[in-house]
Amino acid sequence: MKFREYEAKQIFREAGIPTPKSVLITRPEEAKTALPAVAGKVVLKAQVDVGGRGKAGGILPADASDIDAVAKELFGKTIKGLPVEKVLVEEAVSITHEYYLGITIDRAKKRPVILFSEEGGVEIETLAKERPEALRRIYVDPSFAELPDFIVRNVVGTAPKEIGAVVRKLYDVFQKKDAILAEINPLVSSPAGILAADGKIIIDDNALSRQGIAENRDLTEREKEAEKHGFSYVELEGEIGVIGNGAGLTMATLDIIAHYNGRAANFLDVGGGADAERVCHAVKLVSSMPGVKVIVVNLLGGITRCDEVAKGIINAAVSQEIIVRIAGTNEAEGAKLLAEHNYKMLKTMDEAIRAAVGVCR
Repeated sequence: MKFREYEAKQIFREAGIPTPKSVLITRPEEAKTALPAVAGKVVLKAQVDVGGRGKAGGILPADASDIDAVAKELFGKTIKGLPVEKVLVEEAVSITHEYYLGITIDRAKKRPVILFSEEGGVEIETLAKERPEALRRIYVDPSFAELPDFIVRNVVGTAPKEIGAVVRKLYDVFQKKDAILAEINPLVSSPAGILAADGKIIIDDNALSRQGIAENRDLTEREKEAEKHGFSYVELEGEIGVIGNGAGLTMATLDIIAHYNGRAANFLDVGGGADAERVCHAVKLVSSMPGVKVIVVNLLGGITRCDEVAKGIINAAVSQEIIVRIAGTNEAEGAKLLAEHNYKMLKTMDEAIRAAVGVCR
Protein backbone atom coordinates (compact mmCIF):
# COMPACT_ATOMS: atom_id res chain seq x y z
CA MET A 1 0.00 0.00 0.00
CA LYS A 2 1.26 3.45 -0.92
CA PHE A 3 1.49 6.34 1.51
CA ARG A 4 0.68 9.74 0.05
CA GLU A 5 3.47 12.32 -0.03
CA TYR A 6 2.12 14.19 2.99
CA GLU A 7 1.95 10.94 4.97
CA ALA A 8 5.47 9.92 3.93
CA LYS A 9 6.81 13.31 4.98
CA GLN A 10 5.13 13.05 8.38
CA ILE A 11 6.86 9.70 8.84
CA PHE A 12 10.14 11.30 7.74
CA ARG A 13 9.74 14.13 10.25
CA GLU A 14 9.02 11.66 13.06
CA ALA A 15 12.21 9.81 12.10
CA GLY A 16 14.27 13.03 12.15
CA ILE A 17 14.55 13.50 8.37
CA PRO A 18 14.21 17.23 7.61
CA THR A 19 11.44 18.28 5.22
CA PRO A 20 10.12 21.65 3.99
CA LYS A 21 7.32 23.28 6.00
CA SER A 22 3.91 22.26 4.74
CA VAL A 23 0.19 22.19 5.50
CA LEU A 24 -2.37 19.80 4.02
CA ILE A 25 -5.62 21.27 2.72
CA THR A 26 -8.79 19.65 1.38
CA ARG A 27 -10.58 22.74 -0.03
CA PRO A 28 -9.34 25.66 -2.18
CA GLU A 29 -10.42 28.28 0.37
CA GLU A 30 -8.05 26.79 2.97
CA ALA A 31 -4.96 27.67 0.91
CA LYS A 32 -4.67 31.34 1.89
CA THR A 33 -5.19 30.51 5.56
CA ALA A 34 -2.34 27.99 5.36
CA LEU A 35 0.09 30.44 3.79
CA PRO A 36 1.27 32.25 7.00
CA ALA A 37 2.14 28.92 8.63
CA VAL A 38 4.29 27.89 5.67
CA ALA A 39 6.09 30.67 3.76
CA GLY A 40 5.56 33.72 1.59
CA LYS A 41 6.21 31.71 -1.54
CA VAL A 42 4.89 28.16 -1.80
CA VAL A 43 4.21 25.30 -4.17
CA LEU A 44 0.84 23.58 -4.22
CA LYS A 45 1.23 19.83 -4.74
CA ALA A 46 -1.64 17.54 -5.72
CA GLN A 47 -1.73 14.45 -3.47
CA VAL A 48 -2.44 11.76 -6.04
CA ASP A 49 -0.78 8.36 -6.41
CA VAL A 50 0.85 8.86 -9.81
CA GLY A 51 4.33 9.60 -11.03
CA GLY A 52 5.17 12.66 -13.10
CA ARG A 53 2.77 15.01 -11.29
CA GLY A 54 4.85 18.04 -12.21
CA LYS A 55 4.72 17.36 -15.95
CA ALA A 56 0.97 16.70 -15.66
CA GLY A 57 0.34 20.08 -14.01
CA GLY A 58 -0.02 18.74 -10.48
CA ILE A 59 2.59 21.02 -8.87
CA LEU A 60 2.06 24.76 -9.13
CA PRO A 61 3.88 27.77 -7.59
CA ALA A 62 1.92 30.42 -5.70
CA ASP A 63 2.16 33.37 -3.32
CA ALA A 64 -0.26 35.65 -1.50
CA SER A 65 -1.29 37.42 -4.70
CA ASP A 66 -2.57 34.35 -6.55
CA ILE A 67 -2.85 31.44 -4.13
CA ASP A 68 -6.67 31.41 -4.16
CA ALA A 69 -6.80 31.13 -7.94
CA VAL A 70 -4.00 28.54 -8.09
CA ALA A 71 -5.65 26.40 -5.41
CA LYS A 72 -8.99 26.55 -7.21
CA GLU A 73 -7.29 25.56 -10.47
CA LEU A 74 -5.48 22.61 -8.87
CA PHE A 75 -8.54 21.26 -7.05
CA GLY A 76 -10.41 21.36 -10.34
CA LYS A 77 -7.90 19.13 -12.09
CA THR A 78 -7.73 15.44 -12.82
CA ILE A 79 -4.15 14.15 -12.82
CA LYS A 80 -3.74 11.03 -14.98
CA GLY A 81 -7.33 10.05 -14.33
CA LEU A 82 -7.33 10.81 -10.59
CA PRO A 83 -9.27 13.77 -9.16
CA VAL A 84 -7.35 16.13 -6.87
CA GLU A 85 -8.98 15.92 -3.44
CA LYS A 86 -6.04 16.89 -1.22
CA VAL A 87 -3.27 19.43 -1.76
CA LEU A 88 -0.03 20.00 0.12
CA VAL A 89 0.85 23.68 0.56
CA GLU A 90 4.63 23.57 0.91
CA GLU A 91 7.31 26.24 1.20
CA ALA A 92 9.20 26.95 -2.01
CA VAL A 93 12.76 25.80 -1.39
CA SER A 94 15.83 27.44 -2.94
CA ILE A 95 17.57 24.35 -4.30
CA THR A 96 21.31 24.24 -4.93
CA HIS A 97 21.52 20.55 -5.87
CA GLU A 98 19.21 17.54 -6.24
CA TYR A 99 19.99 13.95 -5.27
CA TYR A 100 18.09 10.66 -5.41
CA LEU A 101 17.91 8.32 -2.43
CA GLY A 102 15.83 5.15 -2.29
CA ILE A 103 15.73 1.80 -0.53
CA THR A 104 13.96 -1.21 -1.94
CA ILE A 105 14.17 -5.01 -2.04
CA ASP A 106 16.28 -6.81 -4.63
CA ARG A 107 14.20 -9.97 -4.96
CA ALA A 108 16.90 -11.86 -6.85
CA LYS A 109 19.47 -11.23 -4.11
CA LYS A 110 16.85 -11.41 -1.31
CA ARG A 111 18.14 -8.34 0.48
CA PRO A 112 17.61 -4.59 0.71
CA VAL A 113 19.46 -2.38 -1.74
CA ILE A 114 20.16 1.33 -1.24
CA LEU A 115 20.06 3.37 -4.43
CA PHE A 116 21.76 6.76 -4.60
CA SER A 117 22.44 9.22 -7.39
CA GLU A 118 23.77 12.76 -7.53
CA GLU A 119 21.19 13.39 -10.27
CA GLY A 120 17.87 13.55 -8.47
CA GLY A 121 14.55 14.88 -9.66
CA VAL A 122 14.46 12.57 -12.70
CA GLU A 123 12.61 9.35 -13.37
CA ILE A 124 14.94 6.87 -11.75
CA GLU A 125 13.88 4.02 -14.05
CA THR A 126 15.03 6.05 -17.07
CA LEU A 127 18.32 6.95 -15.40
CA ALA A 128 18.99 3.31 -14.45
CA LYS A 129 18.34 2.19 -18.01
CA GLU A 130 20.13 4.91 -19.95
CA ARG A 131 22.98 5.76 -17.59
CA PRO A 132 23.34 2.93 -15.05
CA GLU A 133 26.73 4.22 -13.92
CA ALA A 134 24.99 7.30 -12.45
CA LEU A 135 23.02 5.17 -9.97
CA ARG A 136 24.94 3.70 -7.04
CA ARG A 137 23.68 0.39 -5.66
CA ILE A 138 24.72 -0.73 -2.18
CA TYR A 139 23.37 -4.03 -0.84
CA VAL A 140 22.62 -4.47 2.84
CA ASP A 141 22.72 -7.68 4.85
CA PRO A 142 19.11 -8.03 6.12
CA SER A 143 20.41 -8.99 9.56
CA PHE A 144 21.69 -5.44 10.12
CA ALA A 145 19.42 -3.61 12.56
CA GLU A 146 21.16 -0.35 11.63
CA LEU A 147 23.57 0.62 8.89
CA PRO A 148 27.31 0.24 9.55
CA ASP A 149 29.53 3.25 8.84
CA PHE A 150 31.18 1.64 5.82
CA ILE A 151 27.84 1.17 4.04
CA VAL A 152 26.85 4.79 4.69
CA ARG A 153 30.22 5.97 3.31
CA ASN A 154 29.78 3.81 0.22
CA VAL A 155 26.31 5.25 -0.37
CA VAL A 156 27.23 8.91 0.08
CA GLY A 157 30.59 8.88 -1.71
CA THR A 158 31.66 12.46 -2.46
CA ALA A 159 28.21 13.96 -1.78
CA PRO A 160 27.76 16.14 1.34
CA LYS A 161 28.37 14.19 4.55
CA GLU A 162 25.07 15.45 5.99
CA ILE A 163 23.32 13.03 3.63
CA GLY A 164 24.73 10.14 5.67
CA ALA A 165 22.36 10.89 8.56
CA VAL A 166 19.40 10.87 6.15
CA VAL A 167 20.52 7.49 4.74
CA ARG A 168 20.58 6.00 8.26
CA LYS A 169 17.18 7.39 9.17
CA LEU A 170 15.57 6.35 5.90
CA TYR A 171 16.82 2.80 6.43
CA ASP A 172 15.28 2.86 9.90
CA VAL A 173 11.96 3.94 8.37
CA PHE A 174 12.27 1.22 5.73
CA GLN A 175 12.64 -1.46 8.40
CA LYS A 176 10.10 -0.24 10.93
CA LYS A 177 7.37 0.36 8.36
CA ASP A 178 7.78 -3.05 6.67
CA ALA A 179 8.44 -1.13 3.46
CA ILE A 180 9.18 -2.50 0.03
CA LEU A 181 10.14 1.03 -1.06
CA ALA A 182 11.22 4.16 0.82
CA GLU A 183 12.25 6.93 -1.53
CA ILE A 184 13.25 10.60 -1.47
CA ASN A 185 13.33 12.17 -4.92
CA PRO A 186 14.60 14.76 -4.88
CA LEU A 187 16.69 14.95 -1.75
CA VAL A 188 17.91 18.53 -2.01
CA SER A 189 20.65 20.72 -0.64
CA SER A 190 19.49 24.25 0.13
CA PRO A 191 20.49 27.24 2.28
CA ALA A 192 18.43 25.58 5.03
CA GLY A 193 20.44 22.34 4.71
CA ILE A 194 19.52 18.90 3.36
CA LEU A 195 15.76 18.43 2.87
CA ALA A 196 13.45 15.69 1.62
CA ALA A 197 11.59 17.68 -1.05
CA ASP A 198 9.40 14.70 -1.99
CA GLY A 199 8.76 11.30 -0.48
CA LYS A 200 7.27 7.92 -1.26
CA ILE A 201 6.75 4.91 0.99
CA ILE A 202 5.15 1.64 -0.08
CA ILE A 203 4.59 -0.97 2.59
CA ASP A 204 4.18 -4.70 2.12
CA ASP A 205 0.47 -5.55 1.88
CA ASN A 206 1.13 -8.61 4.03
CA ALA A 207 2.23 -6.33 6.89
CA LEU A 208 -0.86 -4.08 6.97
CA SER A 209 -2.27 -5.56 10.16
CA ARG A 210 1.11 -5.36 11.89
CA GLN A 211 1.25 -1.69 10.91
CA GLY A 212 -2.21 -1.12 12.38
CA ILE A 213 -3.85 -0.58 8.99
CA ALA A 214 -7.28 -2.20 8.69
CA GLU A 215 -7.85 -1.83 4.94
CA ASN A 216 -5.70 -1.48 1.84
CA ARG A 217 -7.10 1.74 0.41
CA ASP A 218 -5.18 1.27 -2.87
CA LEU A 219 -7.51 -1.53 -3.95
CA THR A 220 -10.11 -0.86 -6.63
CA GLU A 221 -13.68 -1.99 -6.02
CA ARG A 222 -13.05 -5.11 -8.12
CA GLU A 223 -9.85 -5.82 -6.19
CA LYS A 224 -11.80 -5.52 -2.93
CA GLU A 225 -14.40 -7.93 -4.29
CA ALA A 226 -11.65 -10.36 -5.32
CA GLU A 227 -10.08 -10.14 -1.87
CA LYS A 228 -13.45 -10.87 -0.26
CA HIS A 229 -13.70 -14.12 -2.23
CA GLY A 230 -10.05 -15.02 -1.68
CA PHE A 231 -9.04 -14.73 -5.34
CA SER A 232 -5.50 -13.85 -6.38
CA TYR A 233 -6.34 -11.00 -8.74
CA VAL A 234 -4.37 -8.37 -10.64
CA GLU A 235 -5.80 -5.88 -13.12
CA LEU A 236 -3.98 -5.36 -16.42
CA GLU A 237 -4.82 -3.34 -19.53
CA GLY A 238 -5.93 -5.79 -22.23
CA GLU A 239 -9.14 -7.18 -23.68
CA ILE A 240 -8.88 -10.89 -22.80
CA GLY A 241 -10.17 -11.85 -19.35
CA VAL A 242 -8.29 -14.72 -17.72
CA ILE A 243 -9.48 -17.19 -15.07
CA GLY A 244 -7.26 -20.09 -14.02
CA ASN A 245 -6.56 -22.27 -11.01
CA GLY A 246 -3.04 -22.18 -9.68
CA ALA A 247 -0.60 -19.31 -10.12
CA GLY A 248 1.59 -21.27 -12.54
CA LEU A 249 -1.24 -22.23 -14.89
CA THR A 250 -2.71 -18.72 -14.81
CA MET A 251 0.68 -17.13 -15.52
CA ALA A 252 1.23 -19.60 -18.36
CA THR A 253 -2.12 -18.49 -19.81
CA LEU A 254 -0.96 -14.87 -19.75
CA ASP A 255 2.34 -15.82 -21.36
CA ILE A 256 0.67 -17.65 -24.24
CA ILE A 257 -1.74 -14.75 -24.78
CA ALA A 258 1.30 -12.47 -25.13
CA HIS A 259 2.99 -15.04 -27.43
CA TYR A 260 0.06 -14.74 -29.84
CA ASN A 261 0.16 -10.92 -29.60
CA GLY A 262 -2.96 -10.72 -27.46
CA ARG A 263 -3.38 -8.61 -24.33
CA ALA A 264 -4.63 -10.00 -21.04
CA ALA A 265 -7.07 -7.86 -19.06
CA ASN A 266 -6.28 -9.49 -15.72
CA PHE A 267 -4.81 -12.33 -13.71
CA LEU A 268 -7.36 -14.26 -11.64
CA ASP A 269 -6.52 -17.49 -9.81
CA VAL A 270 -9.64 -19.03 -8.24
CA GLY A 271 -7.52 -21.50 -6.27
CA GLY A 272 -8.01 -25.23 -5.81
CA GLY A 273 -11.34 -26.89 -5.22
CA ALA A 274 -13.41 -24.05 -6.67
CA ASP A 275 -17.14 -24.86 -6.69
CA ALA A 276 -19.84 -23.47 -8.99
CA GLU A 277 -20.55 -20.46 -6.79
CA ARG A 278 -16.88 -19.48 -6.61
CA VAL A 279 -16.41 -19.83 -10.39
CA CYS A 280 -19.59 -17.81 -10.97
CA HIS A 281 -18.23 -14.94 -8.83
CA ALA A 282 -14.93 -15.06 -10.73
CA VAL A 283 -16.60 -14.92 -14.15
CA LYS A 284 -18.84 -12.01 -13.14
CA LEU A 285 -15.88 -10.12 -11.68
CA VAL A 286 -13.81 -10.44 -14.86
CA SER A 287 -16.85 -9.63 -17.01
CA SER A 288 -17.32 -6.34 -15.12
CA MET A 289 -13.92 -5.04 -16.26
CA PRO A 290 -14.24 -2.32 -18.92
CA GLY A 291 -12.93 -3.39 -22.31
CA VAL A 292 -13.08 -7.16 -21.76
CA LYS A 293 -14.22 -8.69 -25.06
CA VAL A 294 -13.69 -12.38 -24.33
CA ILE A 295 -12.92 -14.53 -21.28
CA VAL A 296 -10.63 -17.57 -21.21
CA VAL A 297 -11.36 -20.08 -18.45
CA ASN A 298 -8.39 -22.44 -18.18
CA LEU A 299 -8.64 -24.89 -15.28
CA LEU A 300 -7.27 -28.31 -14.45
CA GLY A 301 -9.59 -30.53 -12.47
CA GLY A 302 -7.92 -32.31 -9.60
CA ILE A 303 -9.71 -31.39 -6.41
CA THR A 304 -11.60 -28.98 -8.67
CA ARG A 305 -14.49 -30.68 -10.47
CA CYS A 306 -15.00 -29.74 -14.11
CA ASP A 307 -18.79 -30.07 -13.86
CA GLU A 308 -18.80 -27.50 -11.02
CA VAL A 309 -16.70 -25.17 -13.17
CA ALA A 310 -19.18 -25.56 -16.03
CA LYS A 311 -22.14 -24.81 -13.75
CA GLY A 312 -20.40 -21.65 -12.49
CA ILE A 313 -19.79 -20.42 -16.03
CA ILE A 314 -23.38 -21.09 -17.04
CA ASN A 315 -24.85 -19.49 -13.90
CA ALA A 316 -22.79 -16.32 -14.42
CA ALA A 317 -24.62 -15.69 -17.72
CA VAL A 318 -22.34 -12.84 -18.79
CA SER A 319 -22.50 -11.05 -22.13
CA GLN A 320 -18.94 -11.72 -23.28
CA GLU A 321 -17.97 -14.87 -25.16
CA ILE A 322 -16.33 -17.44 -22.86
CA ILE A 323 -13.81 -19.91 -24.27
CA VAL A 324 -13.19 -22.85 -21.98
CA ARG A 325 -10.43 -25.36 -21.54
CA ILE A 326 -11.04 -27.65 -18.58
CA ALA A 327 -9.48 -31.07 -18.05
CA GLY A 328 -9.50 -33.64 -15.27
CA THR A 329 -12.10 -34.72 -12.73
CA ASN A 330 -15.62 -34.99 -14.27
CA GLU A 331 -14.33 -33.54 -17.53
CA ALA A 332 -16.94 -35.33 -19.67
CA GLU A 333 -19.80 -34.10 -17.47
CA GLY A 334 -18.48 -30.54 -17.65
CA ALA A 335 -18.09 -30.69 -21.42
CA LYS A 336 -21.67 -31.95 -21.81
CA LEU A 337 -23.10 -29.13 -19.68
CA LEU A 338 -21.16 -26.49 -21.62
CA ALA A 339 -22.21 -27.95 -24.98
CA GLU A 340 -25.87 -27.89 -23.92
CA HIS A 341 -25.58 -24.17 -23.28
CA ASN A 342 -23.55 -23.38 -26.43
CA TYR A 343 -20.25 -22.56 -24.74
CA LYS A 344 -17.06 -23.19 -26.71
CA MET A 345 -14.84 -25.80 -25.05
CA LEU A 346 -11.52 -26.62 -26.68
CA LYS A 347 -9.17 -29.49 -25.91
CA THR A 348 -5.88 -27.64 -25.36
CA MET A 349 -4.77 -24.43 -23.71
CA ASP A 350 -3.10 -23.34 -26.94
CA GLU A 351 -6.30 -23.76 -28.96
CA ALA A 352 -8.39 -21.88 -26.40
CA ILE A 353 -6.00 -18.95 -26.24
CA ARG A 354 -5.61 -18.68 -30.00
CA ALA A 355 -9.41 -18.61 -30.31
CA ALA A 356 -9.64 -15.84 -27.67
CA VAL A 357 -6.98 -13.75 -29.39
CA GLY A 358 -8.88 -14.20 -32.63
CA VAL A 359 -12.03 -12.70 -31.10
CA CYS A 360 -10.14 -9.47 -30.41
CA ARG A 361 -8.86 -9.04 -33.97
